[in-house]
Amino acid sequence: MSAPSPRPTFGHRHLLGIGQLRPHEIAILLDAAEADVEVSRRIDKKKTVLKGRTQINLFFEASTRTQASFELAGKRLGADVMNMSVARSSVSKGETLIDTAMTLNAMRPDILVVRHHAAGAVALLARKVGCAVVNAGDGAHEHPTQALLDALTIRRRKGRIAGLRVAICGDVLHSRVARSNILLLTALGAEVRVVAPSTLLPSGIELMGVDVFRSMQDGLEGADVVMMLRLQRERMEGTFVPSIREYFHHFGLDAAKLSRAKPDALVMHPGPMNRGVEIASEIADGPQSVIEEQVEMGVAVRMAVIETLLAGAEVQP
Repeated sequence: MSAPSPRPTFGHRHLLGIGQLRPHEIAILLDAAEADVEVSRRIDKKKTVLKGRTQINLFFEASTRTQASFELAGKRLGADVMNMSVARSSVSKGETLIDTAMTLNAMRPDILVVRHHAAGAVALLARKVGCAVVNAGDGAHEHPTQALLDALTIRRRKGRIAGLRVAICGDVLHSRVARSNILLLTALGAEVRVVAPSTLLPSGIELMGVDVFRSMQDGLEGADVVMMLRLQRERMEGTFVPSIREYFHHFGLDAAKLSRAKPDALVMHPGPMNRGVEIASEIADGPQSVIEEQVEMGVAVRMAVIETLLAGAEVQP
């Protein structure tokens, strides 16, 4: 009788991007998050698996939604959670990222959750500390937990990801969410399309294995999932769209454009939404929208990531 095959392991100390993960490692996190969905729906939402462990949320960019989600995740696992207000810290007085990393490292946290406006900053910090690090968004580079929660939402609704047609629409150029989702969804076998005006498409986007469309009507044809992106005007230097009104006319999701997708297509948005800019209110609040479910899945995914990095039996040293 042959010996059983070894159980797949999650072989990473940090979660810095989807690009570092193999398909089975993505599956480990999604499967763990499935269990944590049920934890979050109980009356008693507490686990004690991380009792005595310390989590510091270090956000150099404001993000109420993501920071609150990570805070809830840590507390539901039983960790001690500290939110570091960078705007009121020594960073605002000229302290460098490395200085901050060394200071925090001396406090001996078990995990740092970091959001930073510069691509690569979180990876740099991870090399300077002795604890696990989670990338909560770095510039226009990656936002891995957002892609994981999107994948969990899709998998729970559709039963699979492989073979689905997913249209990612809007400001692809400035979107770390788009990049992480493209990496994850293509790794799991989805057919990914990006739909945007030429001014909001990164050069060489085709090299990521996606089909490119510059028309919503064509790009949404037969889509199983329509994922809208926020128009990130705060990252724009110069004019990328003629006007908000014209942008919504051509690339905002309304009933007419959504009708080109499959009748049971899911509508997604990472938030915060600009209603009347990238999505009409009747679609955002409509029966095909899973935007609120994405928020719920966010807590479960972040619980799974934190626990896997700190206490999961599958983690390699």
